[in-house]
Formats: sequence, structure tokens, C-alpha cells
Amino acid sequence: MSVEDDEKEIEATKAPLMDHLIELRSRLIKALVAFGITFVGCFFLAGDIYNILIKPFAWVAGPEHTKFIYTALLEYFWTKLKLAMFGAAFISFPVVAGQIYMFVAPGLYRHERKAFLPYLIATPIFSRSALSWFTASSCRCWCASRSACSSSAARVSRKSRCCRRSANIST
Repeated sequence: MSVEDDEKEIEATKAPLMDHLIELRSRLIKALVAFGITFVGCFFLAGDIYNILIKPFAWVAGPEHTKFIYTALLEYFWTKLKLAMFGAAFISFPVVAGQIYMFVAPGLYRHERKAFLPYLIATPIFSRSALSWFTASSCRCWCASRSACSSSAARVSRKSRCCRRSANIST
């Protein structure tokens, strides 16, 4: 397609300011609903999320040194709230990014849309694979440490690749 055809396509999608604001509002509402639903789910699972995130540290330091201590009255609640917010942002990101793309896409040229689309598709896939890798590696190390040795010093001095990597991090 030529540049003139691209310009004609963009001219065909022009709308008054109120139409843009209505479209923006509907996209923001959809993104906030997705964030809200995942936030509620993550809030109820915040204890499990915390346990998953603390497993690598518990493996290195030992379970006796990984107790969750809160000194203020609402600190436990705020911790759960923060975990839920970060989890909801992570899980709802594909929906939010899709809504942003659907709002911006009509104003882009065809070649710009084609250039933007791989990033939109690849970002959720790579972020999910990073989460899967973290969860699998921390669970594998935790399970290996529980079955092979009982003391914290023996766990750090083990010769497996996973344990050496964690031992190097702790020094």
C-alpha cells in the first residue's frame, strides 16, 4: 500500500473529541475491571503468593529464619494488599495492553500496527514463562533440599547445580 492509501485509511477513522473520550473511557473501564477481578483473586491467594515468593529465601536461610514478623497493626494487611496489587498488575497486563493497543491502533499506519503487534503478543508469553521458570526452579530446589538433607549448613554445601547457585547468592 502507498502512503496515500494509509493516510486515507486514517482519515476514514477520524472522530470528534467526544467519540475519542467515550472510547477511552470504555477501554479504561474494561482494563480496570480486569485489574479489579484479578486483584480480588490475588488478595485471597496472597498467603500462597507470599509462600511461593519466599521459598528460595527459605531454602537458603532455613525455615527457622523465615518467619513473617509484622510490628505494626496493619502491616500484615498492607503486605497482602501489595502482593495482591502486584499480582493483579502482572496477571491483568495482557488485557490492559490489549485495551491500550485497541485504543491506539486506529491512529496508526498499517506498517506501524504490524511493527507493534509482535511486542503485544510476545510480552505476555515471556512474562508468563519467566514466572513459570521462577516457580519451577524454586520448587525444585525446595523439594530437593527437603529430601536430600535436613540441616541448613548441609543444604548450602550440597553439590547440586541449584544449591550451588543459591549458595553463591547468599554469600
